[in-house]
Amino acid sequence: MTIFDPRRVRGDIPLMRRVINDRPITYLDSSASSLTPRTVIEAMDLYYANHHANVHRGVYQTANEATAIYEGARGAAARFLNAPGGSEEIVFTKNATESFNLLARSWGATFLSPGDVVLVTEMEHHANIVPWFQLRESHGIEVRFIPVGDDFRLDLSNIEELMRGVKLVSVTGMSNVLGTINPIRDLADMAHARGALIAVDGAQSVSHLPTDLVELDVDFLAFSAHKMLGPTGLGIFWTREEILKAMPPFLGGGGMIKDVSVNGFIPASGPSRFEAGTPPIAETAGFAAAVQYLEGLGMANVAAYEKELTGDALTRLALEFAGRVRVIGPADTLERGGVISLDVEGVHPHDVAQVLDQFGVCVRPGHHCAKPLMKRFGLAATARASFGPYSLVSDTDVLLEALTHAVEMFG
Repeated sequence: MTIFDPRRVRGDIPLMRRVINDRPITYLDSSASSLTPRTVIEAMDLYYANHHANVHRGVYQTANEATAIYEGARGAAARFLNAPGGSEEIVFTKNATESFNLLARSWGATFLSPGDVVLVTEMEHHANIVPWFQLRESHGIEVRFIPVGDDFRLDLSNIEELMRGVKLVSVTGMSNVLGTINPIRDLADMAHARGALIAVDGAQSVSHLPTDLVELDVDFLAFSAHKMLGPTGLGIFWTREEILKAMPPFLGGGGMIKDVSVNGFIPASGPSRFEAGTPPIAETAGFAAAVQYLEGLGMANVAAYEKELTGDALTRLALEFAGRVRVIGPADTLERGGVISLDVEGVHPHDVAQVLDQFGVCVRPGHHCAKPLMKRFGLAATARASFGPYSLVSDTDVLLEALTHAVEMFG
């Protein structure tokens, strides 16, 4: 049985030793980027110190070792997600944003025709909106939105009409603003019943919830390593092997070809056809270590713990700041993650964040790359606090102390 201890996790993270404005750091910006355990840092250092070489090219020992590290990380991703086709379904990208551009420019540009519909939601990150708008301009597709209700959850009351003509449903697993966890399996069933495919933005959900691709029955998944205790500069794109085989390359150059002549080229098979140039090798070493670390914690344990933290924070915010601070997201923890976006009456979120910084509290002010959602609720921005597996109730204590000061200062 896995024993989850957030204090041990906290002790494993060097950055947690930082002091900000004479206070221990209170890191509440995990939705933007999670903190990195020592084992992840060491895995990357070890690669550079002992194994640094390019992959899939050299035949000398360190080159073979680098390739084994790189391909081992692909296997770790497949295992973590329970990918039905194994590592041959895992493509490494720069981040989740690049993964969605790959999806739009390769699969979308190939299989979508003028008038075909891509259905997204009002709560999407720009990474799952802008590539589809670009494809609308270049290929004449239609982009349609599932609205978000006043309860901060998807309004599916008109889903039958919204689904007409849809070829792809592309939806976030968990909102990076609201914390809302969407009913992915239900949406997958709806899409498949109409002959459509479904893509999931897992940037938040993969980092905080158990993810089983067989159970979810989705067709595409994109997420980033840096939101799941791993390094920046690495994204993961997954799709079923039969779909991947039918997708043309997105980027051209070295590493993604089988053959090149003066008459043209033949792309490589498998994930390699989408990984042009020298890949982020050290980052995959760190990612594999992050996967191993999270597996040791148990993602079900992480999800349960963060749900408990979120429930406590929501209850205390409602009691202590009624009428002054509004939570932009569900008020309960039913199908909700540890993202708490705050709207302080009469105070700009940037001012709130600057006051909180004086207490060593790290939150994110802004529109969170979700402007359609902000406009839906008449907001320019929020101050967002978000939990990770290293967060403690004491972090909420400091957040509320600092928030009280901000409310009084601008009151």
